[in-house]
Amino acid sequence: MNKVIMITGASRGLGKALTLAFARLGAKLSICARNETALEEVKNEAIKAGAADVLAVQADVSVSRDVERFVALTEERFNHIDVLINNASILGPSPMPLLLDFPEQDFEEVIRTNTLSLFLVTRRVLPVMLQRNSGSIINVTSEAGNTGYAGWGAYGISKFAVEGMTETWADELSETGVRVNMVDPGEMDTEMHRLAVPDCDYELADPNDVVPVFLFLASDEAANVNGERLSAQEFNEGERKA
Repeated sequence: MNKVIMITGASRGLGKALTLAFARLGAKLSICARNETALEEVKNEAIKAGAADVLAVQADVSVSRDVERFVALTEERFNHIDVLINNASILGPSPMPLLLDFPEQDFEEVIRTNTLSLFLVTRRVLPVMLQRNSGSIINVTSEAGNTGYAGWGAYGISKFAVEGMTETWADELSETGVRVNMVDPGEMDTEMHRLAVPDCDYELADPNDVVPVFLFLASDEAANVNGERLSAQEFNEGERKA
């Protein structure tokens, strides 16, 4: 895959699985996370897996100056970005309190990390994509962003905002060659899910199993797909509509 792929929140879980999947295809990768040690480990794994090149930048994408540094270094290294995957997110307090009891500072942090970061990174990446009339932006959503669930608090609300932002960006960019879509990966066996549902007694998807829908949206095969909400499970079961 001769593409430059930018992935936020790449140090673990889905972000790590996506990084290694694109690495195996020989893509050029620009990845970031807040945990520098874990990010460096993923970078080394990606190089071993076959990535053409890997830029790893310690960054908090909810902070404008970190976003600027991350994107600027990526553009300096690779000249452009073909695919942006907005994956970085946090859960907030665990166990998650009801909204009535949700601490204001924690609520603000979740919204900044899960929603504002998507706006900041997308806005910064778009100018070069628009100049090239080409680009794929993939936002990670959740079932909790499509249906309100008691106890999912700021996380669910942040994902509702992600869905609205995705639809808005997609409509605004509909005639530009830049497409914006979102993926609901479903419930995965990750640290975040263990914190969210500590007493989970049902089978969860491996993050590696939800990668195919992202590979599709990053590919030229999805050139006409814009403003869609895709379920990883339905995609894997052959129920995709394009």
